[in-house]
Amino acid sequence: MRVFNSSDFKPLLLSGFSGLEAYHTQISILFCVLYLIDIMGNSTIMIVIWMEQSLHAPMYFFLSMLAISDLGLCATTLPTILRLFWFNAREIDFDACLAQMYFIHIFSMMESGILLSMAFDRYVAISNPLRYTAILNSSTIMKMSVGFVLRAIIVLIPAPVLVKQLKFCEANVLSHSYCLHPDIIKLSCSDHLVSSFLGLTVIIITFGVDSVLILLSYVKILTTVLGIASPEERVKALNTCVSHICAVLLVYIPMLGVSIIHRFGKCVPHVVHIIMGYVYLLLPPVLNPIVYCIKAREIQKAMLKKIISNTIHSVL
Repeated sequence: MRVFNSSDFKPLLLSGFSGLEAYHTQISILFCVLYLIDIMGNSTIMIVIWMEQSLHAPMYFFLSMLAISDLGLCATTLPTILRLFWFNAREIDFDACLAQMYFIHIFSMMESGILLSMAFDRYVAISNPLRYTAILNSSTIMKMSVGFVLRAIIVLIPAPVLVKQLKFCEANVLSHSYCLHPDIIKLSCSDHLVSSFLGLTVIIITFGVDSVLILLSYVKILTTVLGIASPEERVKALNTCVSHICAVLLVYIPMLGVSIIHRFGKCVPHVVHIIMGYVYLLLPPVLNPIVYCIKAREIQKAMLKKIISNTIHSVL
């Protein structure tokens, strides 16, 4: 069996839906619709928050950061997915695949950090409303934002470096139409235990720690809310958290599912790997803006205000 260094091992082959290659053009329509919803929804949220002065608050700043990370995932994966489904262009250079892998995981990790920041925002707003603006001032928000961006960039640097050290054999077919770390290292015919352990460690110390801190935030929030005498006030306080809880579930459940399947789901049908990969990639960016537009009345009012204003200007 011939063994390749990563520098000689190119190109890799992306995969669509095995056995349904004749229907890739039709399947691409679904992906185009999902990406269109992603781009329009997240762009609308960013524009409305930027233009509406009443939305210049910590919660909405973090929401605009979440929209940026969702758009980043879209921009990172859209080219290879549409190339595959439109033109059956399966080949991707090894280094380009590593770059795509790196940015996919960066934006995913940024999303986790943003959700943690939003949980802290809700905790402060409910538990200590009188000091809300003092605690979450512009300086604190900027430090938190820079912190979770740098965390994602720095923590993930070893991943592509270690993958470059691996040896590869003839197998070069990936499971998805984009590149993920567990998917690439499975192709190696040398010992990839270190790379696999690194990936698992990164998940635990980032997504794992973030999820635990988010859970602790909501324990404190519930403790505070249960101490409120008025049932109406309890419902009102908890209602401000519903959108964030939905966003957390939309991100963490698919992420956990795809990670478990890649590492431990050897007996799981291949189609499940493919579907979970696309759910992990597309579900949060597509549904996050829908959830926030439905639940956040301030965003609804701002959007309605802009629509009415634009309509009046166009008539006049």
